[in-house]
Amino acid sequence: MSLRYGLLGLLAEGPASGYDLARRFEEALGPVWPAQHPKIYAELSRLADAGLIEVDSHGPRGRKAYRITEAGLGAVRAWLAEGEVDHTLRTESVLRSFFFWLMEPGDLTAHLRREHEFFSETAETMRAYAVAEDRGDFGTGPQTKAMRVAVEAAIRIYQAMADWAEWAQTVPPATTAEDGPFPNSR
Repeated sequence: MSLRYGLLGLLAEGPASGYDLARRFEEALGPVWPAQHPKIYAELSRLADAGLIEVDSHGPRGRKAYRITEAGLGAVRAWLAEGEVDHTLRTESVLRSFFFWLMEPGDLTAHLRREHEFFSETAETMRAYAVAEDRGDFGTGPQTKAMRVAVEAAIRIYQAMADWAEWAQTVPPATTAEDGPFPNSR
């Protein structure tokens, strides 16, 4: 359901095509809420059927640009103000950590190093966005100020995950090489 409101929120910024929305999703929201082109186009169709968006213009090769309707703006505002929040963090890295005991120690160490590198680099990328936003590179409107709040959340989450991956290298099962991959199976 969040894809619906993500699209409505992006369309509240101005008309956009499905392609533009997919690109915007990847650029702005990809690290926290990925969405593939087919899902975006299917949701746009549902939003149009529900009267929450409408076609703004037609372009070459069947390109359609959509705009949000008053009903759509009302729906996204209600979702923001009143909707229940799904606080589930779906982080595959944490899911995998439940099964680290199954990994060869060398593989686990290499995996945790890659995790640390990925999360550290992503936190740095987000910090660069924050600096650009603070300079006003993306404008000074309410969208930019809200984006800055979201980017700060991403910085903190990715930095926390980088710190976790570094810490995980210092505790069992990463430090119990003599036990082998299946210590409880002997």
